[in-house]
Amino acid sequence: MSVMNVGLAGLDLRAEIERLRKERNAVILAHYYQVPEIQDLADFVGDSLDLSRKAAETDAEVIAFCGVRFMAEVAKILSPEKTVVLPDMAAGCSLEDSCPPEQFARFRAAHPDHIAITYINCSAAVKSHSDIIVTSSSAEKILSQLPMDQKIIFAPDKNLGAYFNRKTGRDMLLWPGACIVHEAFSETELLKLKLLHPGAPVAAHPECPAYILDHSDYVGSTRGILDYVLAAPEQTFIVATEPHIIHQMEKAAPHKLFIGAPGADGNCNCNMCPYMALNSVEKLYLALRDLQPRIELDEETRLAAKRPLDRMLQMASATVGQGDLGSARVTGD
Repeated sequence: MSVMNVGLAGLDLRAEIERLRKERNAVILAHYYQVPEIQDLADFVGDSLDLSRKAAETDAEVIAFCGVRFMAEVAKILSPEKTVVLPDMAAGCSLEDSCPPEQFARFRAAHPDHIAITYINCSAAVKSHSDIIVTSSSAEKILSQLPMDQKIIFAPDKNLGAYFNRKTGRDMLLWPGACIVHEAFSETELLKLKLLHPGAPVAAHPECPAYILDHSDYVGSTRGILDYVLAAPEQTFIVATEPHIIHQMEKAAPHKLFIGAPGADGNCNCNMCPYMALNSVEKLYLALRDLQPRIELDEETRLAAKRPLDRMLQMASATVGQGDLGSARVTGD
């Protein structure tokens, strides 16, 4: 849809968004993978769960989530009384798409002796069939609170699950999903880049395949990568995650050089998330103006999805070994 077709020609979109933010009592959230123009308009920039939790703590009546659909659903799960809009409802996620709820429910039923630990990058419906939700930063701590003989399904990211299998010595049953962004990185091109910048650490997201993680100096969540490159003494870094995070790195440390890890041909844009790219400043304005597209969840699904999220928040904040969590066996709902 063109700007002209929706009557946006000539508008000062930044000024209009500021006006609507006040009129709607709205909070604007932007994931690190959004374009810089949207990041700079947001009240909060960050990882998906952190953004939803921050929005829940505000008195805003409207949440405009500039990210992808599952992220906006989490905001609705945590803030059911607020109106949650997503600039483009087609902004999905390859991990969410890889794990249809009906197939996941059948897979769970076929493995009744397993609990389901599910990465937050999935639909609310899949969350409702899960026992514990995890983020890339909380998964290891949560796994440490479960017995080693506890059988576990890990979904939907096979690369993230394999990373935690290697790190923890577990043998979780992995759902065969993957992030198209993090699978696009080329080992050959990364090695070439490392030769060009021999002193540059590689910071990678654990959604990357093992052949990228094996060449990395730091592996962690998007926020973890940001914190690492800002704190490390080196002046040049290779970043193996969606490259729009580099905007925040350059703002915080303009004296450092941040290089996005390359795709297969060394300079393609295949490591940019096509779903995140669907959002735009124009669509954000329209979402605030019309309060559409709107995230709606039936209360049964919302509550069922909230239970494993609450378990994650409880276990992520626990001191390992305290109470019952250190040896708990989680049973399905």
